[in-house]
Amino acid sequence: MLTAKIKRKENIAEYILYLWQLEDLFRALELDEEKIKKSLVDMHDIDDEQKKMLLFWYVDMVNLLKSEGKSDHGHLEHTTHLIGELYDLHLKLLKSDAGVTYVPLFLELAPHLEELSKRLDEKSNNDIELCFRALYGVMLQRMKRPDQFDKDVLELISPVIATLSHLFLKVERGELDLYSKAE
Repeated sequence: MLTAKIKRKENIAEYILYLWQLEDLFRALELDEEKIKKSLVDMHDIDDEQKKMLLFWYVDMVNLLKSEGKSDHGHLEHTTHLIGELYDLHLKLLKSDAGVTYVPLFLELAPHLEELSKRLDEKSNNDIELCFRALYGVMLQRMKRPDQFDKDVLELISPVIATLSHLFLKVERGELDLYSKAE
């Protein structure tokens, strides 16, 4: 819970990937409150009240997964919405002077998106979602086999998503005007 709050405040991309990871952990634990408590809550060196709050937050996420019909697969509407917001920002940056650092990074990645989509063999709603799916896939691959992962994915996608996330938070805090002449 605290980790999520910090990530949400500092890096929207890490926040989204963290929530996706939690969704998968909950599914691996069969969305069972007792298993979640034993595996994800009791391991923390925090007081009982904090453990109760953490468990409540986890159970709330589990209930959202169930109510949204995502018990077996898929991502919470919350993260889907955030990716949609990032995609909207992406489109604005492509047309705005505020995208002066972002656009060259994306243009370097753009020719590889179709191949990436084929490699992932998944339907994505937009290029930004595709990038997140690729990053998450690499993250999962690293956990299974830390010595083998797609460096090309990280080298092309990471700078795009990192810059987009940085700009997203600047816009959110009112520090960046998308319609100004300078970034």
